Parts: sequence; structure tokens; C-alpha cells
Amino acid sequence: MASRDRRAGVVGGATMAAAIGVMNLTTYGLTLACARLLGPDEFGQFSSVLGALIVLNVLSLALQATGARRVSTATGDPSAIARTVLAATVRGAVAVTVLGLVLAPLVQRGLRLDSLVGALCLAVAAGLLTVMGGQAGILQGEQRWGPLALLYVTMGTARLALGGIALLVDRSAAAALVGVAVAAAAPVLVGGLALRRSGRWDTRAPVGATPESTWRDWERGGVAREVVHSASALLAFFAVSNADVLVARVVLPGEEAGHYAAGLVLTKAMLFLPQFVVVVLFPRMARGHDLRRTHAVGLSAILGLGVVAVGGVLLLRGLALEFVGGAAYAPVRDDLWLFAALGTVLAMVQLLVYGALARQHPRAVVLLWVALAATAGLAAAVDDAHGLLLVKLGVDLVLLVGLGAYLLLRTSPEEADGLEPVDPPLAEDPTSPEQPAVR
Repeated sequence: MASRDRRAGVVGGATMAAAIGVMNLTTYGLTLACARLLGPDEFGQFSSVLGALIVLNVLSLALQATGARRVSTATGDPSAIARTVLAATVRGAVAVTVLGLVLAPLVQRGLRLDSLVGALCLAVAAGLLTVMGGQAGILQGEQRWGPLALLYVTMGTARLALGGIALLVDRSAAAALVGVAVAAAAPVLVGGLALRRSGRWDTRAPVGATPESTWRDWERGGVAREVVHSASALLAFFAVSNADVLVARVVLPGEEAGHYAAGLVLTKAMLFLPQFVVVVLFPRMARGHDLRRTHAVGLSAILGLGVVAVGGVLLLRGLALEFVGGAAYAPVRDDLWLFAALGTVLAMVQLLVYGALARQHPRAVVLLWVALAATAGLAAAVDDAHGLLLVKLGVDLVLLVGLGAYLLLRTSPEEADGLEPVDPPLAEDPTSPEQPAVR
């Protein structure tokens, strides 16, 4: 049984690694095309809107985390749980789209966009990606890695194809953002088709499931309430991980802000490269299986990838510069290894944030908001891209250590050993190795 689970985990990890790799490469392809075709100022506008989209996408990711946690751990009918998650997803998508459209003029002024089109595209893309988040959460909770992988691949390839076509029509940030918005509909269609299949709707509860009688009060309050808990932490994380590109638009001259945005291409690549680690480990973390070892394995994998990448950037600075946009962004050439290191630190922080979501440690969000405030406060004193980068890297290193220490202290001995603390205690059902402990 354990051997089969390990094989399934390896296959799932490899599948998701490949899919997320394709998504990252295609997303990078569009970013690189924009960096080369738009020039620093227009590229800065494009990057600032994508940064805002990542922050707004927090609702999508909160729905994904909530759906995955509930489907993978609850003992109720999984099809009913999926329908509840999808209903909450539709409501959230409508809300974020309407709010984005209403606030579009303010977004245009705040990000100094040449056109209102970019702000409107931000609202549309955020709404569609919210729907994708709920769909992905159900597939992740069911551990249906094939359909989930196709969802991610479709997201990246559609963005590259449609964004590239838009750039051929008009070389502007607004045109590229139209392509991004239209492309966001493609993974929603794929997710809808995947969920029309029954999937692995099994009446048996997964190993590590938690009976509803043991849920906390806020868990009994429904999906929406849990989404709020998840969203608060994810909003803080994505605000922390994207605040600097927005701050750069405010505190740095337009061209230098564009140079900084180009360096962040490498940061985002290193942030999203090990995303498969989080996707595959999250259901295990939610069920409380050997948490300290799970965190250690995940952090080690991310750090290993980061060390290799930073070393490669140091040895091949010219190639790394081509990766982020070419000679037009030469001022950041010597700092590219720091941008890669920043991405690795953020990826490790992301794993810890999802660990906090999996075991519901809501106070961890305080550390993220403190880091965001520190970044904004210290960035006000810098006057160049190098200074902003050092501030960001320093704050995030402190956050990584603080968050890791907090979760280590909050992990109970039972969770560390892979034992779920439940009161009253549960008895094992010897008749079914697939079943969790039962009443």
C-alpha cells in the first residue's frame, strides 16, 4: 500500500512538474516577447498589470486550496463537496469581475497605464482565473493529476498563442493584455470538460480524512468562510511577492522601473519553477502526514533547484540577460543572480504559506503583512533598482526564517509523526486499508 502510494506520488509529481514547466515556459515566452517588442516603458506597464493580476488571483488560489483541502480530507459525499465549491467559485468570479470593472479607471491612474483597456482586461482575466481556481482545487483534491496538468498546460499555451497574435496586430501593452484576458477562458473550458466526468467519485473517505464532527466552527460555516481564511493568507503572500514591481512604478523613473521588471522575469521563473512541489504535497499536508518531514523535503527540493539556478546565472550572465530581455536591460545584468535568489526565497515562503493553509494556522498571516509593510516602508528610502532589490531580498529572508520557526513551533508531535489528533479517539478499520480510522 505504502509502495503504491509512493509510486502514485512520483508519477503525480512528474506529471505536474512537466505541466507546470510547460506553463512557465510559455508564460515566459510571452513575457520575453513583450520585453523585446514593447521597450522598457511599455513593458513596465504590462508587468505592473500582470503583477496586479497575480494579487487579484488570490481568490482563485484560495478557492483552489479550499476545494483541494475539502475534497481530499472530508468524509462527506465528494460530488456534493465539489458542487458546493463550484457554486462558491461562480459567486466569487462574478464579484471580482464586477469590482475590477468598477475600479478600472483608478487602476489606470494608479499604474500609469496609457490606456483603460489594460485595466479592463485585468478585471476580465481575474474573473476567468477565479473560475479556473475552483475547478483546479477539485481536481487537485481528487489527485486527478492528468486533467489538472492539462489545465495548467492550456493556461500557458493559450496565453502565449493569443498574446503573441495580439502583439502581431499591435505592439502595445494594451494589445498584449487583451490576449492575456481572452486566453484566460481556455483553461476554464478544459476544467469544465474535465469535471463533467464523474472522476473518482468514491464513497470511501480518503486516508487522513477528518470527520465533520471534528471540524472547527469556521469550517462548518461553509466554503465561503474557509475561502476567506485562505484568501487572507494568499493575498498577503502575493502582495509580498509582487509589491516590488508596483513600488518600482512609483519610486523609480519609468525606464529604470522597466529594467527592474525585467529582472523580476527571472524571479518569477524561480518562484513558479518548483510550483509542482506545492501542488503535489498540499493534499498530504492537509491530511497531516508527517508534516515536518514533508516540509523538509519540499524546502530542500526548492532550495536545490535554486542553488543550481543561481550558480548558472553567475556563470552565464550574458545568457541570463538574454533570458530577461536582452541588451536593452543591461543595467540589471550584474544583479540577475540576486533576482534568481529572490525567486528561490519566495518559492520557499510559498510552500510554508500553503503548509499554514493546510493545517489552518491563521495567525501566520500576520508575519506576511508585517513583511509587506516593511517592504513598502524601506522601499520609500531607495532611489535605484539595486537598492530596491536588496531591500526586497533582505525582508523576504527574514520572513522565511520567521514563518518556518512559527510553523515548527505550531506543529504538534502527533502531526510531526503523521498521526491525526482527534477527540474522541478513532479506531482503525482493519477490513479496508484504503479507509481512515473510523468511529
